[in-house]
Amino acid sequence: RSRNWIRVGYSTCGVAAGAKEVYDELLEEVQAHNLDVQIIKCGCLGLCSAEPLVEVNVEGVPRVFYGKVNKDVAQKIVDDHICQKRLVEGHIYDI
Repeated sequence: RSRNWIRVGYSTCGVAAGAKEVYDELLEEVQAHNLDVQIIKCGCLGLCSAEPLVEVNVEGVPRVFYGKVNKDVAQKIVDDHICQKRLVEGHIYDI
C-alpha cells in the first residue's frame, strides 16, 4: 500500500456535488503520470458545504483538505501538489 494517498469524500453530499467526476479525474491523472499514489473513496469528511472534498497526503508536502474541487482543480492537485510539491491556492480548507 502506498504511503501517498488521496481521499475523496464519497458520501451522498459529495456524490451530489460531483465527487464521482473528481474521483475519476484524479484516478486518470495519477495513472497518466505513473504516480505511486493511491486514490481512495471515503465517507463524509465533515464539511458538506465545501463538497467535493479531497484530502491529499504525499511525502514532502503538508497533508491538505481541498474543497469545492472540480475536474480542473483535480488536475491541479496532481500537477501542482503531487508532482511539483506546491499547494493549490484558493481551494485549501485545512492544513
